[in-house]
Amino acid sequence: MTLLMLLEMVAGAFGDRLAVGTAAHGLTYQQLLDRAAAGAAVIRDRGAQALAYVGVGDLAFPVAVFSAAWAGVPLLPLNYRLSDEQLGALLANHPGALVVTDDPARLAPLAGDAADVLSLEDWMQQTGPGAAASVAAASVAATAEPSETDGDDVAVLLYTSGTTSEPKAVVLRHRHLTSYVITSIEFASGEEETAALVTVPPYHIAGVANLVTSIYSTRRVVYLPTFTPQAWLDLVRTEQVTQAFLVPTMLARVVEHLNGAPADCPSLLSLAYGGARMPITVLERALAAFGDTGFVNAYGLTETSSTLAVLTPADHRAAVAGDEAARARLGSAGRLVPGVEVEIRDGELWARGDQVSGEYLGRETVTDAEGWFPTRDRGWFDDEGYLFIEGRSDDTIIRGGENIAPAEIEDVLLTHPAVLDAAVVGVPDDEWGQRLAAAVVLRDGATADPEELRDFCREHLRSSKTPDLIALRDALPHTDTGKLLRRAVLADLTQEG
Repeated sequence: MTLLMLLEMVAGAFGDRLAVGTAAHGLTYQQLLDRAAAGAAVIRDRGAQALAYVGVGDLAFPVAVFSAAWAGVPLLPLNYRLSDEQLGALLANHPGALVVTDDPARLAPLAGDAADVLSLEDWMQQTGPGAAASVAAASVAATAEPSETDGDDVAVLLYTSGTTSEPKAVVLRHRHLTSYVITSIEFASGEEETAALVTVPPYHIAGVANLVTSIYSTRRVVYLPTFTPQAWLDLVRTEQVTQAFLVPTMLARVVEHLNGAPADCPSLLSLAYGGARMPITVLERALAAFGDTGFVNAYGLTETSSTLAVLTPADHRAAVAGDEAARARLGSAGRLVPGVEVEIRDGELWARGDQVSGEYLGRETVTDAEGWFPTRDRGWFDDEGYLFIEGRSDDTIIRGGENIAPAEIEDVLLTHPAVLDAAVVGVPDDEWGQRLAAAVVLRDGATADPEELRDFCREHLRSSKTPDLIALRDALPHTDTGKLLRRAVLADLTQEG
C-alpha cells in the first residue's frame, strides 16, 4: 500500500468532492490526482531524485505529497524558518532534489546541486490543467502510469526538530504511513460538510499525518498558512471547520486571546492537541472556552508516523464532569491506538508496530532485533492502561544521585496564578552533580519574585525538588511547533549562576 493508492481509492469513489482548500479556491479529489500525475511529469522531466518542499501549508503541499508518490521519489519538507546556513546544510544532504518554495530568490543560491528551484506559483501552474503539454513528450508518456513504488519505498523524509541534538532525517516508508492511516481511520467516514483545519507546518509529522488521514476519511483539508489566534478563530468560523489540531503553544495563545470569553465555534466537533507537553492550566481553560467541542490528546513521534496513544473526548468530558480519576488522567497521553505496542524498560518507552520506523537517513536503524524502537521518552502506565509521559530521558536531572523529572516541577510552577510558562533544567554543580534551575515567564501584569516562587514550590514539593535558582524571563525559547528548546534554557541558566 502507498500514499498514492489512498488518494486513488478516494478519487475513484468521490472524485467530484472538494478535497483541499476553500469552496472558492480548492481542488477536488480527482483534480488533486490529476495534478499529482502532472507533478510527477515535472519531477521526472528534471531528473529529480527527491522533491523538497520549503514553504507554508497551502494547496501546493498536497500536490507535492502525491506528485512525489506518483513519481516514486521521497518528499522532503524542510523548515523554511531555518537560517540560510542551516537550510543550505540540509539541502546539501540531498543533491539532485527539485526544490519547490515560496521564496525562490532565497533558496536558489542555497540549493547547490539541486535539480532545479521552482516557486510555488510556477509549481501550481505546471501541475495545473493542460500543463503536462508543456513537458517533454517522453516524460508525459512515462508518467501515464505511476511508478512501481511499493510499501518499502521511502515516502517522506522528515527532519527532527533538533531540540537536544543536531536534526536527523527520519525515514518514513509508504508502509509506515499507510499502516497508521488504515488502522486509525475509517475509510470515507467524513460527511461532505466536514472540514479539517491544518495549522501545523508541512515539515511537522502532524502536517503530513493530518493531510493523509483527512484525505482517506474524506474530510476537506483547510490550511492556515500563518497562525495567529484571531486568524485561526476566524477560519474555523467562516469555513465551518469540524476538526482541528493545535500544538500546545498555539492552543495557549488562543486561550489567552479569548481571555475568558467563549470561543464561539459551534461547528468545531473535535479539537486535537499534541506535539509537546500541555500544561493542565491551559487545558482546563480551553475546555471551558470551547464548551461542547470534543478534545483529543494525541501523543506520538515523527519516528512512529504520528500517534501512538490518544486521550479521547470521553476522557476529557469525564474530567469536566468532576470525575477525580478522569481529571488526574488529563495529564496522560491516553491509551494506545490499535496496531502498536509499548513497553516500559527502565522507565523508558519502547514502541513496536507496522507504523513505527525508527530509521534515520544515512544511519543504522535504531530498532532492536525484535523491532522495538527506543523513543527516549520516559513514562509509565496506570492500572487502566493510560500512558503518562514524564519527559525526555535526556532531560532527566540527576541531583545527588536522585533522578528528577523537570515536568513535575514545571507543573507545580504553572499552577501559580502569576506564571505563564516555566522550564526546569539541571545546571552543573560541583557538590550535587546538578542543581535545579528554572526559567519562568510571568503573565502580563502579574508580579512574583523568585523567592516567592521557590516558597510556592517548597509548599508542593519536597525540598530536594525545589529549584535552587529561579530566573524571570520575558519568554522561553520554543520551536515554531511548540517544543521547548531546553539546551538554550540550559545555556542561559548556566551563565546565570
